[in-house]
Amino acid sequence: MPSSPSSSAQAMRKALAVRLLHLLKDAGITRRELSGRCGWDPAKTSRILGAHVQPSDSDIRAWCAACRAEDQAEDLVVTARTVDSMYREWRRIARSGLRQGQEEVIGRYANARTCRVYVSNVFPGFFQTAAYAEGMLRSITDFQGTPDDVTEAVAARLARSRYLYEGDHRFVVVMEEWVLRSRIGTVEAMAGQLAHLRRLMALPSVSVGIIPLGVPRTMWPLEAFYLYDDNRVIVETLTAEMDVRQPREVADYARAFGALSRVAVRGEEALALVEAAGRAW
Repeated sequence: MPSSPSSSAQAMRKALAVRLLHLLKDAGITRRELSGRCGWDPAKTSRILGAHVQPSDSDIRAWCAACRAEDQAEDLVVTARTVDSMYREWRRIARSGLRQGQEEVIGRYANARTCRVYVSNVFPGFFQTAAYAEGMLRSITDFQGTPDDVTEAVAARLARSRYLYEGDHRFVVVMEEWVLRSRIGTVEAMAGQLAHLRRLMALPSVSVGIIPLGVPRTMWPLEAFYLYDDNRVIVETLTAEMDVRQPREVADYARAFGALSRVAVRGEEALALVEAAGRAW
């Protein structure tokens, strides 16, 4: 079973906390003394050492100065930033709206030759029509309560689809049949999305596998994940995006993708599922 990226991020926070604790012990001072030198409440020190909060760059530098270990500050700052970039809450990404986050994603496709994607909930962004993307992003904005820039965000999301048609890029997608039948936006938007999918399935850069409802399987449905080449995985959950780069974990996701692919149908069988869903809409 693949380990959880959120668990990995927490493990990294704990490892950082252990290094800070060692500095404290090497300095021969108590937690209260360190808190006084740093100018904050002892409860904050406890939260950092318990890996309950992520220390800021200035927190780490103050900690190292209090322990007379300034030479270790920058290395610890880099470690903390790695944790921070691995686990990013959607509300933080979208604090000024959704457009910026959509634009950030484009570079991932530009730099990857092969993108393997598994989705169990919605169509991947690079497959989405404007109407479907608007329904999806409108729901996200309403749920998160973030600034409404849906029109601009839709345009940014659609921009990533250019890599389906240009450059030496390959998109291998496995989706649950449920995705075809789960309504996002209007009925007309769903019908248009399925018609668009049929056209995309004919592209030489695209391979689509669909896991039929009720098919016997060895790999259970997972959260959506995007595997870029063989060195990075983006995992999407309700509250956060997780950027996985640890080789062992990347290999786990590649293995899971293989297991999911083996129970998916392709070609005429996949097209029949898409057309059946289209008729239903």
